[in-house]
Amino acid sequence: MPVSAPRPCSFPTCNALVRDGSGRCDKHPRAAWVKVKPVARITGRRLQAMRAALFRRDPLCVECRRQGRAVPATQRDHVIPLAEGGLDDESNEQGLCEACHDAKSTLEAQRGRRRTSGGR
Repeated sequence: MPVSAPRPCSFPTCNALVRDGSGRCDKHPRAAWVKVKPVARITGRRLQAMRAALFRRDPLCVECRRQGRAVPATQRDHVIPLAEGGLDDESNEQGLCEACHDAKSTLEAQRGRRRTSGGR
């Protein structure tokens, strides 16, 4: 006797019926979940000192300056995101304005979703 009512496979565009309650057919198994060790982030007073030093050293948004604009930097950003192997130190930081930081963060989030979903 089946465990649950047959349902379509949850993989996009697959209509195969699944009878075992897993949600996926044999052709589209779920990837094994792997716990990734998070990168240790700098926090507290050390982080605040690093932010202040960055903005003293380079007070303008790096991306706006490339486009010929002079906009103050308000966000400490990692050039290579920590999730993609970047370091949390001075060699991997830049100052961005809020608009440029939001745009860069959106692109990074999209890349992260593609990475975890297997490129779908």
